[in-house]
Amino acid sequence: MFHCVLYQPEIPPNTGNIIRLCANTRVQLHLIHPLGFELNNKKLKRAGLDYHEWVGIQEYESFSAFLETVQPSRCFACSTKGKTCYTEPHYQAKDTFLFGPETRGLPSTLLDIHPPEQVIRIPMHTGNRSLNLSNAVAVIIYEAWRQFGFDTG
Repeated sequence: MFHCVLYQPEIPPNTGNIIRLCANTRVQLHLIHPLGFELNNKKLKRAGLDYHEWVGIQEYESFSAFLETVQPSRCFACSTKGKTCYTEPHYQAKDTFLFGPETRGLPSTLLDIHPPEQVIRIPMHTGNRSLNLSNAVAVIIYEAWRQFGFDTG
């Protein structure tokens, strides 16, 4: 139903948790290289448990290669720099959610290609930096899925 794109993820357990999340929500997972780990990493597998077989993970050498291959109709860049709260958009089937690396977030080159209303953020107390990547992915994916009545079809 949706696409989750991890741009240059760095921490294996976060990606493992996201694999498990995507398996349970039927979200297609896409990984943009370079990755900060090998896909056979023990910590990645431990966090994803046995859910790897339920998620078709697609890998790309660049974000432009992802765009060329998938040709998403709408892409939401998820960033603390966004002005639009993640609950404001009316999500559509096949929407794409783009998340940056844990230590630095999405680069401005990727943020700037998205319309401002498609750069979404999760509210936090002033002065806080960010949420854990797998938590942020869960919050946003579940909101999009909630808008579809948690349809499992």
